[in-house]
Amino acid sequence: MSVSSPALLRPVLAVAHRGDPYRYRENTLASVESALAAGADAVEVDVQLTRDGVPVLLHDLTLNRLWRDPRPVGALTVEQLSAVGSPGVRVPTLAEALKAVAERPVGPAARLLIDLDTPGPAAATWQAVTGLGAEHLVAFCGPVGAMLAVRALAPEAELSLTWKLPQLPGRALLDDLRPRFVNPPFGLVDAAYTAAAHESGLAVSTWTVDRRRTMARMLAAGVDSLTSNRISLLRKTVDARP
Repeated sequence: MSVSSPALLRPVLAVAHRGDPYRYRENTLASVESALAAGADAVEVDVQLTRDGVPVLLHDLTLNRLWRDPRPVGALTVEQLSAVGSPGVRVPTLAEALKAVAERPVGPAARLLIDLDTPGPAAATWQAVTGLGAEHLVAFCGPVGAMLAVRALAPEAELSLTWKLPQLPGRALLDDLRPRFVNPPFGLVDAAYTAAAHESGLAVSTWTVDRRRTMARMLAAGVDSLTSNRISLLRKTVDARP
């Protein structure tokens, strides 16, 4: 059996990066809903906390890049933040995004993949998830510190450990975190990497894959999940596998 054979055998998840940002502004409800409509298995979103501790969908610490507002999100209450943008295009709360996934009328089940860069938002994020009874609708990704914080709060949550080293994580860390996925950037991934991960009991997710030939190369390498800004193209490429 060739090293590329897992691409023919394993289901591969198509994950939308911050929604569908080529069509709608990233991390907005419109972007999340567009990604779901395009067939995403999961929508990766970023979470920051407002001044009053409400998890909202935003990657950056400030509103400057997306909203031309220099204020830090952590300096605003959720009520103040709701005035930024327009009613249809604004920074949504995590609770609103979870409800959009839960209330999706048709199509296969999908989830939010919540990306936490630091441990700080973990407690409020998990509280928002459990407050809605939405544990089954979420998974988490991020670096070691953030994933350790999530694991302490949520012993059964699905984790994807973001990892930027060519060597796989050590066994002691894996035993503590119990991640389902190791999550390297695609430049680190080849068939040998995925084979070693699978042998260690890890699935492999990778990011951010926006070109068709890169998607095909990652599929041939045997990855289990791909994250892309171009979810429609990714969905078609994954579905067109032999």
